[in-house]
Amino acid sequence: MAVEAPSPGVQLVTVTAAAEGQRLDNFLLARLKGVPRSHVYRILRTGEVRVNKGRVRADCRLRVGDLVRIPPVRLADPREPGQAPSVLLRDLGSAILYEDERLLAVAKPAGLAVHGGSGLSFGLIEAMRQLRPGLELELVHRLDRDTSGCLLLAKRASTLRDLHRLIRDQAVEKRYLALLTQALPRPELIVEAPLRKNTLKSGERVVRVDRVDGKPSHTRFRRLRRLPGPGGDLDLVEALLVTGRTHQIRVHAAHLGAPLAGDEKYGDEVANKALRPWGLRRLFLHAAVLKLHPSHLAEPLVIQAPLPADLQALLTRLEQRANKE
Repeated sequence: MAVEAPSPGVQLVTVTAAAEGQRLDNFLLARLKGVPRSHVYRILRTGEVRVNKGRVRADCRLRVGDLVRIPPVRLADPREPGQAPSVLLRDLGSAILYEDERLLAVAKPAGLAVHGGSGLSFGLIEAMRQLRPGLELELVHRLDRDTSGCLLLAKRASTLRDLHRLIRDQAVEKRYLALLTQALPRPELIVEAPLRKNTLKSGERVVRVDRVDGKPSHTRFRRLRRLPGPGGDLDLVEALLVTGRTHQIRVHAAHLGAPLAGDEKYGDEVANKALRPWGLRRLFLHAAVLKLHPSHLAEPLVIQAPLPADLQALLTRLEQRANKE
C-alpha cells in the first residue's frame, strides 16, 4: 500500500501493486494498526470508508490505482521500521541495476521480502529507503520472497502512476529464468490456466488453477537447454509473464507436471531432495529481464539482472555432469 504518514483528517490512499487483490478490510487493518477491529468494521458498515468515491463491502478486492478514502481515526503511535544491517545495505548498493531521477531498479536477493510486516521488521523497500534517505521510494511491483532478480522502485508518485499504467496495459515485459524438475513435452508452450488465491485454515496462502472462478492467467515457457538431473532430465526455461498473478509461474509450471526446482509449496519434494547435494538451496526462479518504456524516457528501457552465483553454480555442476556422460 502507499506509505503515508497517519493523519488526524481524512486520508486518501492510492492502492499500489503491493495491495493488488487484497480485501478492503485486511487493507484497513494493516494500515490502521492500533485501531480496534470492531471500529474498523464499524466505519466500513457505516460507509465512512469509500473506494473510488463509492460505498463498498468489507470483502471488496482492491485493484492497483483504486483510491481509498479513510475517515479520521485515532491511531496508536507507529513503530519505526527496523534498521537493515550495514552488510545488506552494502550489498543492495552494489545490486542497483539502473537509476535515474525518477526510477530505480535493483537486483533483489532471494530470501529478502519486498517489504516488512508479518513478523518482519524490514524488507527491501525499507532497506532502500535507509540507503536513499530523503527519497519517496515506492514499490512498483512485487517479487516473492524466494525469487531473485529485477525489481522496480519509483522515486515520484507521478512515475509510480505511469508505471502502473504500463503494467495494466501489459506494456511491461517480464522474463524469468526457471529450472523445471521435468522436461517439457515441446520446446515452447503457452499456458492459459485461470488462477485463484485460496487461504487454508492454517492461514497459509496458496494459488490454484480454477477454471470457474479463477482470474485469466497467461504464461509462455521456452526451453533454453536440457540438462541431466539426478532423477531425470531437467529443463532450464525462460518464462514470459503475459499476466502477473501471484505465484503464476510456479503454479503454471506445476500444472504442466514440471514444477520449479526448489519450490517447497508447489514443487516435487523427491526431485528437490535429489538436487540438494548438487547445490540447490532455494527456489530456482529469477526475474532476469524487464522491458518497458516509461514516459520520462525517450527510448525504451531494458533492465537485466545476471543469474545469482548460487543458481549459476548449480547449472555448472549439471552441465559438467552432462559432459561426462
